[in-house]
Amino acid sequence: MGIFTAVSESEVTRAIVQEFDKFLSEFAITDCIIIGAGPSGLMAARDLALGGIKVLLIERNNYLGGGFWSGGYLMNKLTVRHPGEEILNELGVPFIKFSEGLYVADAPHACSRLIASALDAGAKVLNMTSFEDIVIGENDRARGVVVNWASVRHLPKEVNTIDPIALESETIVDATGHDAVVFRKLEKHGLFTLKGEGALWINRSEDAVVEYTKEAYPGVFCTGMAVAAVYGLPRMGPTFGGMLLSGRRVAEQIIAKLKK
Repeated sequence: MGIFTAVSESEVTRAIVQEFDKFLSEFAITDCIIIGAGPSGLMAARDLALGGIKVLLIERNNYLGGGFWSGGYLMNKLTVRHPGEEILNELGVPFIKFSEGLYVADAPHACSRLIASALDAGAKVLNMTSFEDIVIGENDRARGVVVNWASVRHLPKEVNTIDPIALESETIVDATGHDAVVFRKLEKHGLFTLKGEGALWINRSEDAVVEYTKEAYPGVFCTGMAVAAVYGLPRMGPTFGGMLLSGRRVAEQIIAKLKK
C-alpha cells in the first residue's frame, strides 16, 4: 500500500478545471483589479484585502514579486530607507541597519513574506495573464480590463488570434512599474498623456512617488514606479521603501473611495 491516497488522473484534471472555473467566475467582477504583482502591487493587494476589499492581482509572469526578488544588479539584497523598515517589521522580515536610516534585508525572504501576507489576507491572483486593454464606460470612466493568457503573444502570428476576456471592476491600479502599461493603453486611445520617467534620483524619487500616488484617470490609480512614468518623476533605483509605502497609500485611497 502506498503513502498517498489513490486518485485517478482524470480526477486531478477535474479538480483543477472545476476550482479554477469557480474562482474565475467569482472574480469576473471585483472591487479592485491590480495590474502587476511587484512590491507596490502586492502591498496594495494585502492592505486592500485586509480592509475588506475584493481584490484581484493580474501578473503576466508565472511568478509574483517582480524586482523584489533580486535587489539590484542580481545581488539579492534589498534596501529600504526609513520609514520603510516599519513595513518589513510588520511583515516579519529580518533586516539589519546598514547606516543611519538605511536598512538591508534578504530579497527572497522579504518577497516571499510579502506574497504570503497578501494571499493570506485574501487577495487572489491570475498569473501568466497579460493586460491587453481597458474597458471604458459612461463619461469615459474605466470600468474593467481586458486580459489574455500571457503565452499567447509568443505564438506564431498565424495562430495567435485568440480572443481575450474582460473583467469588470470598480477600480483599477496600474502597478506595472516603469512600463505603466495601463496608462500607456489609455494614451494610445487618446485619453491620457504620459510625462515619462526621469533619471535616477533616490532622495527625490521615493518621496515624490508616494506623494503622487493617486487616481490619475477616472477609475484608474497608479502606484510604485508607474507613478514616476505617469507624472515625470525620477526613478528610484534598487531601494524599495517608496514602492511599499506607495502601495499602502493607494490602498488607503481606494478603501476610502469604495467605502464612502
